[in-house]
Amino acid sequence: MGACDMEKYKRIFVIVLDSLGIGEMPDAARFGDHDVDTFGHICDIVGTLNIPNLKKLGLLNLHPTKEMEEEKHPIAYYTRLKETSNGKDTMTGHWEMMGLKIEKPFLTFTDTGFPPELIHELEERCGKKVIGNKCASGTQILDELGEEEIKNGSMIVYTSADSVMQICGNEETFDLKNLYRCCEIARELTMKNEWKVGRIIARPYVGKKKGEFVRTSNRRDYALKPFSRTALNALKDEGFDVISVGKINDIFCGEGITKAYHSESSVHGMQQTVDVCKEDFHGLCFTNLVDFDTLWGHRRNPVGYAKEIEKFDVGLGNLLEVLKEDDLLIITADHGNDPTYTGTDHTREYTPFIAYSKPMKENGRLEDQDTFAVIGATIADNFGVTMPEGTIGTSLLSQLK
Repeated sequence: MGACDMEKYKRIFVIVLDSLGIGEMPDAARFGDHDVDTFGHICDIVGTLNIPNLKKLGLLNLHPTKEMEEEKHPIAYYTRLKETSNGKDTMTGHWEMMGLKIEKPFLTFTDTGFPPELIHELEERCGKKVIGNKCASGTQILDELGEEEIKNGSMIVYTSADSVMQICGNEETFDLKNLYRCCEIARELTMKNEWKVGRIIARPYVGKKKGEFVRTSNRRDYALKPFSRTALNALKDEGFDVISVGKINDIFCGEGITKAYHSESSVHGMQQTVDVCKEDFHGLCFTNLVDFDTLWGHRRNPVGYAKEIEKFDVGLGNLLEVLKEDDLLIITADHGNDPTYTGTDHTREYTPFIAYSKPMKENGRLEDQDTFAVIGATIADNFGVTMPEGTIGTSLLSQLK
């Protein structure tokens, strides 16, 4: 383990406000995005937000708004991060934070369903007709199509706002083994760049008619692990704690994680982060707060998004109270999801980087950074571990004074 007296911080907390972008990136048009700004457009609609803690950390200095005043004396460092990877999905954003550059993005099929060529090949190889093929909630699609699947021996396929393909099978009529076989075929097909999805999920259920269908615990996930070692692996291998709160464990497929907490909501995720802060550990606590994205961004609800930011600010206040002298807090995001924009997809935006520790003597704006990977590099630098071969990013540790 690294020599303790060399470490600037004993513990680092990274909190990802999932989809809280702060303005379009120069290459946004290449991703179909024009004049997008998640935080800015939310503020345009609601006017003012009650966010005293984010304000004192400098968020409004980093992204000025029409109706809210900047903080005269911000207590943190802040800047904008560009995404260097070729994507705007959750896995790409998080993997890049921890040092990977993703050239071939994960795809979402939220608005369109999966392409006919993929569905045709899946039907041929599984020997079943695909029904559904759209974005839906799991319970809703079973009520809609469960009876038809049982009657005709077909196969329900659906997706969500994430890069995922979900396949339902009735345990009595489809047979679990056959469902898993079909999911393995789907996993193989969706490794192709033009159909690349991050995760296939087998969704078995029981019941015979609408209103009685229940999903069982025989869910099975076929997720892609990061294609190379990340900062998380480097920390874990050197004996440091890497604690995941929320979706982080899923996003990294358990790679480099020493302990994982599942969150019921983003408010719960912040409570869990406060609880972890009260425990004694040595290393990283990595939190993802997903409700911004799933409940408000994709559903294009700026008012709901604004309220979620305010709820986060309350949790942030609780965390700031329990942070210790040798803790570093980093707040960031993994992509944008402008709730005022057309469609339902993520948006290609800059993300915030806000870094705060109680003993900091200085603060203010740092230079814009070209990659999210400055986060993983800064963490590795602090704990004296070497970033794995092939990773990107340079440390900002020496600038946090």
